[in-house]
Amino acid sequence: MKDRRRTQNATVEKLETSPAWRGPWKRAQRCILPVSGFYEWHLTASGSKQPYYIKVADQEIFGFAGLWDRSQREDGTAIESCTLITLPANKLMSEIHNTKRRMPAILSREDHEAWLTGNASDAKAVLRPYPDDLMVAWPVSTRVNSPRNNDPGLIEPVG
Repeated sequence: MKDRRRTQNATVEKLETSPAWRGPWKRAQRCILPVSGFYEWHLTASGSKQPYYIKVADQEIFGFAGLWDRSQREDGTAIESCTLITLPANKLMSEIHNTKRRMPAILSREDHEAWLTGNASDAKAVLRPYPDDLMVAWPVSTRVNSPRNNDPGLIEPVG
């Protein structure tokens, strides 16, 4: 089997219909991707892209709703992969991610069990925009654009 077209994010609107995600969704191969924060880029009036660091105010470590899958290459090597789920952005994220106006599906602590073990209806019900009043964001250096940079300064605010 040749590697299929690579996908980045699963969209909530197509979980049940997209060939890339409907199998894992139907098999309840749901997971939580733990993070302490994430980056999104804002398109400025001048056409440049300003990165922002975003985190939630009510959880030090929080989770994105995700799906996982396992496939096999012709040589028998297993490929395990996962994707995060995106959905229409809340007000804060619409202002930052102003080109696509989407955001990751961030789970509240109370939603973890429903996401991981609930039926499809219960799991889908927790896929909603995180309250923007529980999120904080600030502009950061464009140094985040290079994987060569990996230090705590990447999340420091810039003027």
